[in-house]
Amino acid sequence: MAGFIDIACNFTHESFKHNLDEVINNAEQKGVEKFVLLCASLADLNSIKAIQNNTPEKYFISAGIHPHHATEILDINYNDLLTKLCSIKPNVIGETGLDYFRNISPPDVQRKSFKMHIEIAKELSLPLYLHQRDSHEDFINIIRENQNNFPKFVVHCFTGSQEELNDYLDLGAYIGLTGWICDAKRNVELRKSIKNIPLDRMMIETDCPYLIPKNLPDKPKKNINEPKYLPHIANEIAGLMDIEVEELKLATHNNAIKFFS
Repeated sequence: MAGFIDIACNFTHESFKHNLDEVINNAEQKGVEKFVLLCASLADLNSIKAIQNNTPEKYFISAGIHPHHATEILDINYNDLLTKLCSIKPNVIGETGLDYFRNISPPDVQRKSFKMHIEIAKELSLPLYLHQRDSHEDFINIIRENQNNFPKFVVHCFTGSQEELNDYLDLGAYIGLTGWICDAKRNVELRKSIKNIPLDRMMIETDCPYLIPKNLPDKPKKNINEPKYLPHIANEIAGLMDIEVEELKLATHNNAIKFFS
């Protein structure tokens, strides 16, 4: 029987430095079968490869620069970035995109980095793993401008409006949903729009160690999110969609295998 696949695991984060094997084991006991290792910075590449090498059958891996770290591209050119990302033989290019919430990297540098990653994904015939926060107009315009042979892509950690969702679905996006959905007070519109995401375009994620589901019955110390909470998130989504959780699990599993393989 297919298990859950968590498409957003920040396992290079300090939170998992000393207990990653335990975290993986606890998740597997809850039915989580596979994990996507997220890359946020070029500094993550070696660590991601080391984690994957230990048990490669458990992981898909990403390679890219998160918009927070987009200034890393200022020290390298396109070919350098291509070589570095290829070095770990990724399944997907990213996490890339735009984040104007705090503009940790300047918006113009973020846009340049995003476009470089798009070209690399095209050159390698790999999908794109995308992040967007408070930057929808620029984000969607860059995708539309590069639509010729645009790779398949997932917009992970979707928390936006129905209008934004429509834009993504019209462009063929997959949509990643996190434990953010478990906050009923702050997610009224998102919880309504969930039924409008086709099952064949949906994937699920924890984005651990971030975004601990607010309605967990027993919160962990320090609020560190883990993949073992993915079934809790799946149950919340299935309830909102009025479907059985097994149907959701099978669909999101198959979508992830199809997307990342």
